[in-house]
Amino acid sequence: MTTTNLEEIKKIIKNELPTILKTDPSFRRYILQITKAYYPPKKKTEDRIEQLYQQLLQMQEKSDRKWEEWSKRWQQTQAEWNRKWEENEKRWEQTQAEWNRKWEEWSKRWEQTQAEWNRKWEENEKRWEQTQAEWNRKWEEWSKRWEQTQAEWNRKWEEWSKRWEQTQAEWNRKWEENEKRWEQTQAEWNRKWEENEKRWEENQRTINEILKRLEKIDKRHLYTIGALGARWGLYSEESFRNGLKAIIEESFGVEVIRYVDYDHEGEVFGRPDQIEIDLIVRNAELIACEIKSSMSKSDMYTLWRKKEFYEKKHQKKVDRVIVISPMVDPRAKPVAEKLGIEIYTHSDEFIEKEEKNIEDISS
Repeated sequence: MTTTNLEEIKKIIKNELPTILKTDPSFRRYILQITKAYYPPKKKTEDRIEQLYQQLLQMQEKSDRKWEEWSKRWQQTQAEWNRKWEENEKRWEQTQAEWNRKWEEWSKRWEQTQAEWNRKWEENEKRWEQTQAEWNRKWEEWSKRWEQTQAEWNRKWEEWSKRWEQTQAEWNRKWEENEKRWEQTQAEWNRKWEENEKRWEENQRTINEILKRLEKIDKRHLYTIGALGARWGLYSEESFRNGLKAIIEESFGVEVIRYVDYDHEGEVFGRPDQIEIDLIVRNAELIACEIKSSMSKSDMYTLWRKKEFYEKKHQKKVDRVIVISPMVDPRAKPVAEKLGIEIYTHSDEFIEKEEKNIEDISS
């Protein structure tokens, strides 16, 4: 179908359709049935229009009510504004009058102040002229004094220069004299130094002879002191033993026994002899203790054999072996450590120093 034919058909339908719809009910129903999907029914449309109309009426009523409320508030606000405006007008008039009054007062004060300033300015002008004249007068006086002082300084400088030259010459003379005296003194000191050197050598020889004699005397005294020390050591051991026994028995509830027995087989000393050893009993613990003024390496072995002698004879094990001595031979310490003997003494450093001193004196 061409475009021309389609246009002609559309034109025919437009011309004939209204007449056909009016005259042919079945065709009209057919057309309505076809176009039903493109428009709502009449009843539905009327209901929708009625609903919209009611909504418009409600909106109109709300709007009228709000307008009345707003009009009332506007009238109240307008009245309030008018009242405040009148009050502000009154306050403004009062303020304006107050400002005018203050302005007049300030103007009067300004005129008075201006007049006062003018008066003071004139007074200051006069004082300035007087001060200027006074300064000029003082400047002239100071200038004169400065010239006089300058002349005085020049005079004193010349005098000081002359005195300095004289002093310099005097110092040079004294320096030369001191140089001569120093040379003489130096020669005298050298002479005396040589004499003192000779005397020193003679004194040194005398001192060496005295030291040799003192060394012989010291050796004799050392032997004497050693003998006294041995005797003192025996007494000290017994005193310390008795004191220690009293302290630990009375204060700590420990029993101290001075064990004395006879070694018929010579197990301790290699020959039959009496055995003495201190025993401390604390609860079930048995401690062998040796208190001596000095302990040597052989003394350590002897103490250990005493302990073994006691254990063998009485079938009791000694739990600890203790040595209490102010002087323990350093060679005895490894033995004690090996045998498990506990040592209680003073500082090892002190012992070593004393031994070294003894060796030095002996040599």
